[in-house]
Amino acid sequence: MESSAKLKSVRLSPRKTRTVIDLVRGKQIQEALNILKYLPQPSAKLIVKLLNSAVSNAEQKGVADVDRLFVSSIFVDGGPVLKRFLPRAMGRASKIRKPTSHVTVTLTDHK
Repeated sequence: MESSAKLKSVRLSPRKTRTVIDLVRGKQIQEALNILKYLPQPSAKLIVKLLNSAVSNAEQKGVADVDRLFVSSIFVDGGPVLKRFLPRAMGRASKIRKPTSHVTVTLTDHK
């Protein structure tokens, strides 16, 4: 049985988030949570929340054993980019891009 959860339009760069999710792809759920607990990246805390949400969704669906769940797929897509401008010297302006991400995780109880 599969369960999934999505995190949309979170103010994290997709490139920086991908480095964190690559560490937990294919791992057991408890092992993935232990890895993320000790990472210093800000995206790790949000991915922990997302994994807990997916586990809760699996419990709602009635999965027999939640401890057997593993991360079958997890990926990050780029969301909308907030574009801002910063005033610079001599009347110029420089563009500032504030990227957002969409993170999707799917848990499965068998390989």
